[in-house]
Amino acid sequence: MARVPLLMLVPPLAFAGLAAMFLWGMGREDPDALPSMLEGREAAAVALTPLGDLATFGDADLRAGGVTLVNFWASWCAPCRVEHPNLTALAEEGVTILGVNYKDRPEAALRFLAELGNPYAATGADASGRMGIDWGLYGVPETFVIDGQGRVVLRFAGPVTQRVLTETIRPAMEKAASQ
Repeated sequence: MARVPLLMLVPPLAFAGLAAMFLWGMGREDPDALPSMLEGREAAAVALTPLGDLATFGDADLRAGGVTLVNFWASWCAPCRVEHPNLTALAEEGVTILGVNYKDRPEAALRFLAELGNPYAATGADASGRMGIDWGLYGVPETFVIDGQGRVVLRFAGPVTQRVLTETIRPAMEKAASQ
């Protein structure tokens, strides 16, 4: 009986190990969710400059009671354009949405809002991206659901589509309202 060289066993064992890792990874609850160090904690500091003559906001606005959404956006961001009608609908329902214009030219940002409408109760510019870094931003758009005490209940990276609104944002808003 011929003996199988030990080296012949390495490829099938390596394949089995990789297959096990892939299966384990696929079983995670939400593979698209990005981690957030802020969820369950107090929101990071608000550091904005005015955007044109629009009202801006500060830390106290995040702790004014009630649920607040903080939306990071930019005029150069195509997904921001996609989510804009959903943000507008939320604002029309009375949801307070605060906008952070991220690394954008003020004139382009103001043109974007003039064209699509302004769903933000207040908005300001984060031209340097410092506030985005402090909030753990991966990119735009990103939306944070904040409870009445200024704690982050949810961080959602990506455009707020109808599905995201129904399955993710609204449940987080209900959770924030009950805290």
